[in-house]
Amino acid sequence: MSVLERRLQILLDAARYERLAAEAERSRRSVAAVIREAIDLRFPDTDGGASAAAGSLLALTATPDDAPGEGPAELKDAYAAALDAKVDGR
Repeated sequence: MSVLERRLQILLDAARYERLAAEAERSRRSVAAVIREAIDLRFPDTDGGASAAAGSLLALTATPDDAPGEGPAELKDAYAAALDAKVDGR
């Protein structure tokens, strides 16, 4: 992604802002990040540059709402298993 170099001021009605704020809170991102993502999805880069890369990354990190993500315990177990495999020479 490029360096953020333009500032934009936008006025929204309460309903639109609440939808943005709810998504930002749900996804643990800023409202500005949600807006940038919406712009990228609606107006993709035609040259397949940074926007395509961002879309690919988002697709990799997307999880269904009903599926739990990995928690600290699962990540710790996976890390321990990887270390054990290195020690055992597997």
